[in-house]
Amino acid sequence: MAMMAVHRVRRDAAMRFAWVLLIGVGATAASAWEARPDHPNVVVLLADDSGWGDLGIHGNTNVTTPNLDALARAGATFDAFFVCPVCSPTRAEFLTGRYHPRGGVRGVSTGQERLDLDERTIAEVFQRAGYATGAFGKWHNGTQWPYHPLARGFDAYYGFTSGHWGEYFDPPLDDNGAFVRGKGFVSDDFADHAMEFIERNRTKPFFCYVPFNVPHSPYCVPAEYWDRYRNKPISMRGADGPRESIEETRAVLAMVENMDWNVGRILNKINELDLAENTIVVYFSDNGPNTVRWNGGMKGRKGTTDEGGVRSPLLIRWPGRIEAGTRVEAISGAIDLLPTLAALCGIAPFPDRPLDGLDTSPLLFGKQRAWPSDRMIFSHWAGRVSCRTQRYRLDDRGRLFDLQSDPGQKTDVAEGRRETAERLRDAVAAWRADVLGEGSGPARDDRPYPVGYAEFPVTALPARDGVPHGGVRRSAAAPNCSYFVNWTTADDKITWEIEVKSAGAYDVDLYYTCPDADAGSTVELSVRDARLVGRVAPGWDPPLIADQDVIPRPPVESTMKEFRPLRLGTVRLESGRGVCALRAIEVPGRQVMDLRMVVLTLRADGR
Repeated sequence: MAMMAVHRVRRDAAMRFAWVLLIGVGATAASAWEARPDHPNVVVLLADDSGWGDLGIHGNTNVTTPNLDALARAGATFDAFFVCPVCSPTRAEFLTGRYHPRGGVRGVSTGQERLDLDERTIAEVFQRAGYATGAFGKWHNGTQWPYHPLARGFDAYYGFTSGHWGEYFDPPLDDNGAFVRGKGFVSDDFADHAMEFIERNRTKPFFCYVPFNVPHSPYCVPAEYWDRYRNKPISMRGADGPRESIEETRAVLAMVENMDWNVGRILNKINELDLAENTIVVYFSDNGPNTVRWNGGMKGRKGTTDEGGVRSPLLIRWPGRIEAGTRVEAISGAIDLLPTLAALCGIAPFPDRPLDGLDTSPLLFGKQRAWPSDRMIFSHWAGRVSCRTQRYRLDDRGRLFDLQSDPGQKTDVAEGRRETAERLRDAVAAWRADVLGEGSGPARDDRPYPVGYAEFPVTALPARDGVPHGGVRRSAAAPNCSYFVNWTTADDKITWEIEVKSAGAYDVDLYYTCPDADAGSTVELSVRDARLVGRVAPGWDPPLIADQDVIPRPPVESTMKEFRPLRLGTVRLESGRGVCALRAIEVPGRQVMDLRMVVLTLRADGR
């Protein structure tokens, strides 16, 4: 059964033309400022949960970010750059140049973070142009092939595909589809692999994407950074005052400082290889701050569609091309990065995908006369939509704020500026109809998890994507880095909705833990008429990893441990869609096991 795309609302040409005129965005408004015959390199650095205010260049004296500050001074800074309220939607908008609901990204876990397979990515654009492409870090737009980064335009991938990770030192990672253990602190490891990629491809154009996973919780950082922050006074406080946890602020800023150090290492590698003048470097973050801390007095943080939840730094350096100290005042967003970088490199995006983003390269070179003055950028999360113009924000409750005089969104001016408020409300309604498909019936995410591609025979079905039944529950509320616990009876089970691409024999491995005293349960894996029965033995009961956090782990985060693979056996699966179910037949002890994931591997010999 073919993958079912969601949020596929289309309008005829006349309606789309009217919509472009209304919101001031779209492919018709984008034009490359300068084609580049020599194809410069591109390095994109992405922070995870770091707010606009987490940089020294923006006035924060609590933190030290010399490398990012120098990057800002050496190129262009964008004063009003907007992303999404949470992680995976921003990544999808960067990858596609389109608002995230168009690509089926409607959540951050349990499969809702996946980018539809008919979307074209920025990596595919550059790969088609002859670039070497690599990604090193947090992906968060799909795990199973063909959602995996290696199927979305990247030649090399090292990192984790989940929304966030519970281990930051020597963590389990994905190295081009193989399960490996990382080396050292996770951000350092990602930077190491990015630098190796840059050096390996220094004689040809490359596109290097480094999505760090800091300062996302849990709060882990090398001791040398924490030692500088554990007792540091925090003089600049968050707008919500009493709700700020000083311990959390210190931990986050220590992680930001480590990320800044890794940014410096990557920039130094570019300099050492004499590539700086032919390399465009971009830095931004995926949403507002994940905790209450200083953020320039803006209202909102991660998860909100207010200014503080969606405003991000954007720094772009290209020595000799973009003048140092350039400031871009026009509003822009993550949707603009694909058309902008493609234009700077003289590359055309795929013609079959109308973009929501604009090519902002004219602004980088001081050519602003043709820029649309009435542009609108929309922020969406969980059904809430806000709209930003150059001056105003209409919030998700329909209130209007003049951000020139009221950056904290304290005074609703809708009553005094009714025409503006009504125009923006109409624009939000039109955006909802076009992008969210409202008015055409509810959209249901009916995409199964794909299994069994010959070019990528190993398929992981993590607990994140499974559905617990009976007494089974997750190890913590956040699914992304969790495992199943409390599996105690034959009435319990775990299921995944899958679609088998290739019929054949599949090896089945369970990543599990189980105390010795409870080992020996008999379990059955089934997919439609196929059955495989095996025993949970021997026991494997490692301790919880308790020495990585610098402050107590938030209760929504799972405390991790080392899971080992248990070969259950081999089963023949026919192609088609069905439910993959794992249940217990006999439970001699107090529990069956704790389960991190099921791995199905298509055997090359088919037997």
